[in-house]
Amino acid sequence: MIHRDLRNAIVSFRRRPGETLAERPLAEAYGASRPKVRQAINRLADEQLVERHPHHQGMRVARIPLRALPEAGEMRKALETRVVRYAARRATPDQIARLRASVERQRACETAGDIDGFHAADEAFHALLSEVAGHPGFWDTVGRIKAQIDRCRRLGLLVFGSMGPAIEEHDALVAAIAAREPDRAAALMASHLDGVAGTIATLRRVVPCYFYEPDDPPFSR
Repeated sequence: MIHRDLRNAIVSFRRRPGETLAERPLAEAYGASRPKVRQAINRLADEQLVERHPHHQGMRVARIPLRALPEAGEMRKALETRVVRYAARRATPDQIARLRASVERQRACETAGDIDGFHAADEAFHALLSEVAGHPGFWDTVGRIKAQIDRCRRLGLLVFGSMGPAIEEHDALVAAIAAREPDRAAALMASHLDGVAGTIATLRRVVPCYFYEPDDPPFSR
């Protein structure tokens, strides 16, 4: 639970790069032992979400590692383009209706300006695609490799606040699935996921302090 809660806080930018994660206050906040907190933080370190603080013994939220993003993006694209191919071949009318309802939930979040709600609805939409494809485990695998990409997506929402393009792309995906067009669905998904690369490039210019290359100097903020 501690790992999941801290991971969500880091991915959603409620805890931002450079923020210290001290065992004692975290243990008090969670009502847990320090070894349990340490175990959760070590798991986050394995995911490159936290790193050793250079000025004292402790950990801090890591910057987003640029070199990890292309590989994670390609792995996700390989899995999710396959997912929508399967979905386009086997989706039932009821499942297509559920996909359309999921897109409408995203639109409702956009209207309300609810970034957290939109992100949750976006995640639910992609999970539902895997369910419709008959391979829900695909989304579990994607979830393990996309944490850094999710951080970029959440940062993009916080900086730019634009949900509309993703919603329209989701709408087009559902239309391709409903039309039984697996090739078009796969092409749309690939384009949808490739769009994150452009967002990352822009974010790197706007908020460079949240990203790093291996030879960058230590993060002092």
